[in-house]
Amino acid sequence: MGAEAEERPHGAAVVADGFGLKGPRGWAFREVSFRAGPGTLVAIEGPSGSGRTCLLLALTGRMKAKEGTAEIGGLQLPKKMAGVRRISALGHVPGVSELDPAFTVAEHLGERALLQRRFDGSVRTFLRRPSERRASARARIDEAVAAAGLDLAALPKGERTSVRDLERLEALRLSIALALIGRPRLLAVDDTDLKLSDADRAEAWALLRSVADSGTTVLAVCSEAPEGALRITTLDATTAADTATAAIDKAADTAPGTEARTDDEAEAEADTADDNEAGADTDTADDADDATAADTKVNKASKAQVPDKADKADSDLTEDTTEEGAADALAETGRA
Repeated sequence: MGAEAEERPHGAAVVADGFGLKGPRGWAFREVSFRAGPGTLVAIEGPSGSGRTCLLLALTGRMKAKEGTAEIGGLQLPKKMAGVRRISALGHVPGVSELDPAFTVAEHLGERALLQRRFDGSVRTFLRRPSERRASARARIDEAVAAAGLDLAALPKGERTSVRDLERLEALRLSIALALIGRPRLLAVDDTDLKLSDADRAEAWALLRSVADSGTTVLAVCSEAPEGALRITTLDATTAADTATAAIDKAADTAPGTEARTDDEAEAEADTADDNEAGADTDTADDADDATAADTKVNKASKAQVPDKADKADSDLTEDTTEEGAADALAETGRA
């Protein structure tokens, strides 16, 4: 039994197939498909408002997708959301798992260790002596702090340093340490490279790579994915709208019965008609003129139908990926 547990990969494999999430005013993201093995660093790249955070929360079981499926560590979404939450942990995610600026580093770490023991510990844990429980909690904290590369001694006031006094990179390390206390199989971090210098950004990605190398699968939202990471790109609302409009316009141009002929094609047809009807009487020529006039009316009517489809495209864009849709979906997040 122990040998099988050691052979089993610690990280959770992530598989998404046509994954999509829709809010009250539009799609936050859709048609996301990729595969990532255990211990992979996955960078969710895209501009702000393109549904990156919603995708992160959906893949960790915190938001319910509306289309497609995903599988996290063998647990299918959206059916097994609770199971996915048990094997995943959130680092920094604004509005969901933020650090309290009034807390000290030690208070954050102690609180997380206490919650971990209270909600995820076995009954046998509560039968231990208080000294053993404290030693076990301290060991978990030290392990997580070391894995996050957070040097407590280098902080201005050590463990008593308030979160508000931490640098951006130090706060990121603390949030990752808090997530790692639960020894998750999947770690999710939002805004990984936000407000970081080039040097700090390199350190942040080196940290996440080390976590992935240790076996934990990492999902990291960023504006620009680093080299060596599995890149998943989300589109912003403007790009998605342009893509949808282009697709609808193309469909309108090639749809049967709405194809408009060019002037050259009309003249070629007229010349062919003249050659075939050479020697015919004046009535036949008049009929040909009437037919040409009718073709012109059909062409004008066909061209008039194209703007109607463009208008329909504009109305359909409300159903596409929008920043408002992502914000509404994020606001509907139940439990983090």
